[in-house]
Amino acid sequence: MIRATLPSVRHVVGALLAALAALLLPGVASAQDTFIDARLLVEGPVQPGGETRIAIAFSPVSEEWHGYWSNPGDAGLGMQVEWDLPAGVSIGELRYPAPERLLIGELMNHVFEGDYAVVAPLRMTQGAAPDGPFTLRGTASYLACTDAVCVPQEAQLRAVVAVGEGERADARFAAFQSALAAPLDRPARFAVEGDRLRLAIPLPATLDVGSPHVFIENRELVDYAAPQVFRRNGDMLTAAIPLARDAQRPGPLAGIVRLGDGTGLSFEAEPGAVPTGGAPIRMGGELPAWWVLIGAALLGGLVLNIMPCVFPILSLKALSLAKAGGAEHTARTDALAYAGGVVLACVALGAVLLALRASGEAIGWAFQLQEPGVVVALFLLAVALTANFLGAFEIPGMAITGGGASRRGSFATGLLAAFVATPCTGPFMAAALGAALVLPWPLALGLFAALGLGLALPFLLIGFVPALRTRLPKPGQWMETFRRWMALPMGLTALALVWLVWRIGGWAWVAISVGLALIVTGALIRIGQAQRHSRRALLPGLALVAAAGLAFLLFPEPQAPNSEAGVLDTQPFSEAALAEARAANRPVFVYFTADWCVTCKVNEGVAIETEGTARALEQADAVVLRGDWTRRDPAITAFLTQQGVAGVPLYLWYAPGAARPERLPQVLSPRSIRDLATASERQGGTIR
Repeated sequence: MIRATLPSVRHVVGALLAALAALLLPGVASAQDTFIDARLLVEGPVQPGGETRIAIAFSPVSEEWHGYWSNPGDAGLGMQVEWDLPAGVSIGELRYPAPERLLIGELMNHVFEGDYAVVAPLRMTQGAAPDGPFTLRGTASYLACTDAVCVPQEAQLRAVVAVGEGERADARFAAFQSALAAPLDRPARFAVEGDRLRLAIPLPATLDVGSPHVFIENRELVDYAAPQVFRRNGDMLTAAIPLARDAQRPGPLAGIVRLGDGTGLSFEAEPGAVPTGGAPIRMGGELPAWWVLIGAALLGGLVLNIMPCVFPILSLKALSLAKAGGAEHTARTDALAYAGGVVLACVALGAVLLALRASGEAIGWAFQLQEPGVVVALFLLAVALTANFLGAFEIPGMAITGGGASRRGSFATGLLAAFVATPCTGPFMAAALGAALVLPWPLALGLFAALGLGLALPFLLIGFVPALRTRLPKPGQWMETFRRWMALPMGLTALALVWLVWRIGGWAWVAISVGLALIVTGALIRIGQAQRHSRRALLPGLALVAAAGLAFLLFPEPQAPNSEAGVLDTQPFSEAALAEARAANRPVFVYFTADWCVTCKVNEGVAIETEGTARALEQADAVVLRGDWTRRDPAITAFLTQQGVAGVPLYLWYAPGAARPERLPQVLSPRSIRDLATASERQGGTIR
């Protein structure tokens, strides 16, 4: 007797409980009913010392029933077979097609839907001499499941095997063979790094892998429902898969990689070095043409000039442009210096982003604003600029001081504008930034440079087109008044940043930040007094730097407050929650936001967190999932990458039964969501 590998206790218990429920619940079929038929087929005759192939062909009675792969995933039960074999006859390893993923609740299952077949070699030893044809018998135990119930199945397998020479007669085996996961000719490599399993699967660089997924044959090794991150590194496809809780370090492992077109490739992996870096695999389809991406980046940067998160910084530049007057050389050098700062900042942020992602970090655009320390630094900078606008002190070399423009000041202003503008880039260049994460790094950096060029373009035009400069107001006393008025938006920016410090760090971070701001303000006032009396301000400057450095050592571990309740009845986003809602045939609205994203907050106030939207979604029986990306979240980052975007906001509407979601505009109108919900209700696409 030969028995396949036994499943884990966890899966056995799960299967037994499912079977018990099937027997006890009223109206559910009994375990004796057959919902997935199993038949044993033989390809042709076998002779001593040779082999043929057998297949177990499965056929569900209807499309709602599915079977399981050898590793069923979080629930279910893989097939077990007990063979009754004559002497000298053996059955080799069972080979499966590539399974499909099925998410139910928070459980990921590896299933087969529709007809499928499992194939294995049948061998006869040289010395075996059966007297004519023999009967091959076996008992297969497996589960037949729907999304609601599982029923244990038992099939008595029987087939007659001819002995001797002859052609393989059963033509069905050609189709069975083509559906199997083809074995790779080279072993894969794997390494365990922290809480992740990293795989390097040898696949030609020319092979289109689409949107791949790896099914690991080893039980209870990986988190089946967790997002998988793929990269291309030459002739290697690398995958990073989160490990299961309490997973044991594996020996050799095996699995199947399913490509985007449904093709399956089986592999065996051995411990070894897994390359880092490479181009991330975009899971959202084909990229737009390069000129479209460049145009989107340029347009996005241009529109940023009117965004509220950029306006306080641009006020500095407005003053410098007014000072430039009609001086041709001064205007051009000022514009070039500003543009250089903007472009350098965008390219530098993009390079850091690409480098961190290449090292395995799950981050996206505006990643720096997910770190409390960076937000505190921006808050202190806003406080310092507010004090400067109020006349508390002067900043040497800045374009708003002195008698004329400063290249150094313009360059610094460009750096600052680009850095602060990053949260506002999502609505206008989502496709370009998403593409930058999967393009080769030279092309990706070109997109970031195009973003910076678009942001700097108005000032380049003013610097190089005299007709535009002549329309600027002439320098005068109004500039001092204007500067003091600019303290208002900059002060509001500081308040917004301290609120963000609270959202991502907690009250302890707010208290330390405010205390540090008071110290900084006091030091700047002393510096201003020294400047007005033509004295050096070395001591206050050193005290300022020392206080800032020491203060950062006082910050505790960030403790962000709980999310505030809104008008909508929302659930935290997860792929499992999304799959569960879609399986219930309900419309689903998914939105991704962050507290530092100005556009997100405007959309929420105008179109999402409103009474009208809430009523419409409730009437449509819609599920609302909210992905909060204020702090770094690898699961959300991976999902955003799969959708082909690099940041927030992102709004998706899943109609009942739809294969793909509808992506909403990133600037919403008051009726954007209401109209979708109303249409879904009229279509009657929900099950109550």
